[in-house]
Amino acid sequence: MHVRTRKLVFGGLMLAVTMLCLYLGKVIESNTLFLLAAASYFVGIVYRETGAKMAVAFYISALLLGFFLTPDKFYLLSYGAMGLYILFNEWVYFKIRKQEHIRSRAAAFWIVKYIAFNVLYIPGIYFFQRLLFGKMLPLWMFLCVLAMGQVAFFLYDRAYEYVQGNLWNKVRNYR
Repeated sequence: MHVRTRKLVFGGLMLAVTMLCLYLGKVIESNTLFLLAAASYFVGIVYRETGAKMAVAFYISALLLGFFLTPDKFYLLSYGAMGLYILFNEWVYFKIRKQEHIRSRAAAFWIVKYIAFNVLYIPGIYFFQRLLFGKMLPLWMFLCVLAMGQVAFFLYDRAYEYVQGNLWNKVRNYR
């Protein structure tokens, strides 16, 4: 099979699994966050396996197809933010890895990731408080939500690194 065709087929299969995760995440309410995170991880898998252009096409396709297939559009908005973060994460990873003048690449990578997350998270929480919580939050509660978001981000990012570093490497060796 031609290399480009193989990448297209791989992207299509990953898109099908992503749509399944998005749909099941809304149907099985107890696993919503798990399946939403799993669906967004496929953006990174496609990025590493096929490259940046195919990953962007995959991400846009997932958003468009998800718009028609998922019953909850707010859920799709969450997937969109998580998938955008994963795209940015992978792009930054490969850019920083090439920079030889950076002394501590791991620290630089973490700093850029936290800045990127907070650029998405803080305005989202601040401007959409009424939509998310039904009212404007008092300052102490807003700060608690921000702190919990940092912890959730850390767990989400560590889980993504585990999936990419351990689980996906095991799966891809069976192909």
